[in-house]
Amino acid sequence: MSIDRRNFLRMSASTGAAAAAFAALPLSIRNALAVEPAVETGTIKDLKHIVILMQENRGFDHYFGTMKGVRGFGDRFPVPLESGKPVWYQSNGAVEIAPFHLDPKKFNALLAPSTTHSFADSQAAWNQGKFGNWPKYKKDNSMGYYKREDIPFQFALAEAFTICDAYHCSITSGTDPNRIPFFSGSNFNPALGAQGINCTDTDAEPVNVRCWIANPAVDKWPVPGYTYKDTAFKWPTLPDLLEQAGISWRIYQDPNDNWTGAMHGCLAFESFRTAQPGSPIYKNGMSLWTLDDLATDVKNGTLPQVCWVLPSRVFSEHPGGPSSPLKGSNFTEQVLNALTANTEVWSKTAFFLTFDENDGLFDHVPPPAVPSYNLDGTLAGKATLKLEGEYFSDPAGKYRDATDTISGSIRPYGLSARVPMYVISPWSKGGWVTSQVFDHTSMGMFLEKRFGITVPNVSPWHRAVCGDLTSAFDFTHPADAALPKLPDTSNYAVLDAQQRSMLAYTLPTKHQPLFQESGTRFSRKLPYELHVNAAVKAGISVELTFANTGTQGAVYHVYDKMHLDRIPRRYTVETGKTLTDIWDVSADNGKHDLWVYGPNGFVRVFKDDAETIANVANPECRVCYDIANGDVYVKFSNTGEQACTLTIKDNAYGNEPRVSKIEPGKEVEQSWSLRKSGNWYDFSVTADTLNGYTRRFAGRVETDQHGLSDPAMGTA
Repeated sequence: MSIDRRNFLRMSASTGAAAAAFAALPLSIRNALAVEPAVETGTIKDLKHIVILMQENRGFDHYFGTMKGVRGFGDRFPVPLESGKPVWYQSNGAVEIAPFHLDPKKFNALLAPSTTHSFADSQAAWNQGKFGNWPKYKKDNSMGYYKREDIPFQFALAEAFTICDAYHCSITSGTDPNRIPFFSGSNFNPALGAQGINCTDTDAEPVNVRCWIANPAVDKWPVPGYTYKDTAFKWPTLPDLLEQAGISWRIYQDPNDNWTGAMHGCLAFESFRTAQPGSPIYKNGMSLWTLDDLATDVKNGTLPQVCWVLPSRVFSEHPGGPSSPLKGSNFTEQVLNALTANTEVWSKTAFFLTFDENDGLFDHVPPPAVPSYNLDGTLAGKATLKLEGEYFSDPAGKYRDATDTISGSIRPYGLSARVPMYVISPWSKGGWVTSQVFDHTSMGMFLEKRFGITVPNVSPWHRAVCGDLTSAFDFTHPADAALPKLPDTSNYAVLDAQQRSMLAYTLPTKHQPLFQESGTRFSRKLPYELHVNAAVKAGISVELTFANTGTQGAVYHVYDKMHLDRIPRRYTVETGKTLTDIWDVSADNGKHDLWVYGPNGFVRVFKDDAETIANVANPECRVCYDIANGDVYVKFSNTGEQACTLTIKDNAYGNEPRVSKIEPGKEVEQSWSLRKSGNWYDFSVTADTLNGYTRRFAGRVETDQHGLSDPAMGTA
């Protein structure tokens, strides 16, 4: 179903997304929203300025798990734990801890302490996709989250512009490991990766080393200068590539107040370490450029084409102080005020705001990643492209927790947990969500798209799976302006002091009910057209075929509920390609219960509790898409020897149950209109002659049109 802008605005009002979202926003966001885009070509070329701010250590569920219209705590398909419980029930080694509200009205929640966030504890908490022991390795407060009333500026920004709910940090580790790919496109030596060589710490950054100044009390810039703790990387940074292409750029920072270099991912690289006075790298990437300078450049119309803004430690938004969500929002407001002071400049600008990593804060969505290695050296999954070079090699176990024995010395780099990404521009107004998979390499791919440069460091796997952030914009039909008023952030010091006067947080004595606001939000069109089909050989095997007829690669996660002690299998399928894999179910007498997860709520379930019986029906379902109409149709087949009757039940969107009798060797087709659900579907299929037989298929049909978020999410 095609929905034009006027219809979207009507739908927005009817769902409460218009008036409610913009009722009380701060002046900085009001100013940003009031400016219409400067449309010349109706393409990305209309963007003349890209401004990028990376803050510190906040997870997506931690900030936005309760916000309507995003994949948060109302997710109806949480992955299962080894215990059989959903992913929410994480253990600290003694008791289970579910997500809980960090309530600033009850205790010092806005200054809650940081959690552990390095390679070893991150790998152990992720557990190669099994999860289960997050607070054991990340501290109990890692399960805490905020609500709308706790962080009003962050919610207001997301409601006014566009939020990405599938943006992941790149590396399962901390600051440096993620800022390095953000500023260069890769964490590991791309030349070795291209040769299929998995890097060690000699050519990759598993933990914080290379960006941190060795002796911050002495190493002042420019005199006597920085000294470094480890060797420099030699592949080009994004600023290097922009400079070579004649694209103007600048890093706004205080070289002596950038958290001892940690905010500056380029400090890991030889081109920056050896930059000489008078050189472009020295002038634009190593010198003092303040927010006042940023404001002056905007007012004078001299803002470079690409800019990075580095926060100080105090304003970095890092948990545990000296920063906080309050200080972070104030810093963001200062940047917004600077950018919007000249409406002509802002009308041609995109401002990206994200976070380097999630601290240790829990996020429930399994990150797309290359397959993990089982202990026997086999891969738990497959890919349609080569995987050698996409792993970190730690033969001595230097970077692994001693209790993390689920896999061996070769570990996936990432992707890792979700972090917030706001896309703020005249082309991204209106409270949208985009659910395409992105990571820190996406920023480099966006610059490629806009300026025609090539970032050679981004690996083929990242290019296959991660988008280039262009789907967060509508350059052809930019949204109408709204004039909200954003929350005031200037009183952050008073609020911080008030928080410090309160008691430290305490865990709730019992699990709190999960909460997510009901309602939808505008959702950008996505490049996904995914398929998974099953072929069951009774009593012997289940073969799954993964296909991708969309325009972006995807990772399928398969959780075997009969064997949740095993590492989930992951399958990377590039666009236009297929993969097959087989589950031997003979030891289980043919029983199987396989759950397949993909992006944006794509789910397939293949389950049969019945033991092998000869001469029975063997039904199967093949889900197909009516792209032109945004509908779904299913082909039901029966390769068995008896007829069976299938019952099809709608699990979420109100369609009436249907019944189909399938004769042996025959096929029946049924279709469903998905207009009233915004092209979302969730059906279960059961068979009368096969106890325990279930097939389930859920997701959204993509029509190359913008739509709405899942109307059933947030009501669970």
